[in-house]
Amino acid sequence: MDFRTKVPVQEGFPKLEHGKAVFLIGSCFVENIGAKLEWFRFQTLQNPTGIIFHPSPIRRFFQRVSNNEDYREKDLIEFNGGWQSLEAHSDMRRESRERCLEDLNESLKNSREFLSTASHIIISLGTAWGYIYKDNTDIAANCHKIPQKKFKKELSSVDEIINDLEVIAHSVSQINQDTKIIFTISPVRHLRDGVVENQQSKAHLITALHEFLKDNDLASYFPSYEIMMDELRDYRFYTEDMLHPSKVAVNYIWKLFSYNWIEEKSLALNTEIDKIQKALSHRPRAENSADHKKFLTKIQAKIEEIQKKHPEITFS
Repeated sequence: MDFRTKVPVQEGFPKLEHGKAVFLIGSCFVENIGAKLEWFRFQTLQNPTGIIFHPSPIRRFFQRVSNNEDYREKDLIEFNGGWQSLEAHSDMRRESRERCLEDLNESLKNSREFLSTASHIIISLGTAWGYIYKDNTDIAANCHKIPQKKFKKELSSVDEIINDLEVIAHSVSQINQDTKIIFTISPVRHLRDGVVENQQSKAHLITALHEFLKDNDLASYFPSYEIMMDELRDYRFYTEDMLHPSKVAVNYIWKLFSYNWIEEKSLALNTEIDKIQKALSHRPRAENSADHKKFLTKIQAKIEEIQKKHPEITFS
């Protein structure tokens, strides 16, 4: 007897492989996938302006990249002695306006160059609840701990989200016609909005995304949300905050993703890279011992063997 519901995962095409660039953007869950890709030494760039939860600021980011539209002084606000943009995460907060603009625009430049050759873009949508600052019309990517009373909270409609997704797809096609977009809904629960409100938010995202995918052949869906809700429907698969997937859950979701979206040769290579990465992470009791030096020599030989066949792979 099978005591759980297994979520079918559609096999992806074209698949990810070493030597091809993968761009990741969106909610904190995309960083779980990004960390896995980095561990296995894929070429990645993730969340260049920080984590973004709502589709609207993701749409705005791709518009800037495709239109070569740099950030300007009017796009920044000062709060608590620092400068930041409501389109970016607080990771991009800087002490001076000039430095903030410089780093934001450098992120756009790097993203533009990376996306132009990326084989895949992975986008994780986190919430349909948005926060609009004062008289602005755009939904903020991050509120930067500005008092909530200065924001208007609203739930984006299905049609509004579909429009965001269509603009994202169009902007991506302007940058790189050959890239494949993989969308997913983050399984992280946003309970600060409320339990019922979180479900309503996810429902809007899911409905909008599947409606969008009906007419878009260049994008696909990976069901991380459904895997978490149906296959891993137990609090033991959450971290202590009961909101984020645990390490076990992330590993399980990654396993399903990699089996369906990573090319077979790269999957085999992942096994060898994993051994090297674990060996490099090992902390010996005696670093200068003869045994440890012999151990390092073996690891270096394996690294050189991989790099001879795959010069694009590097190890830190």
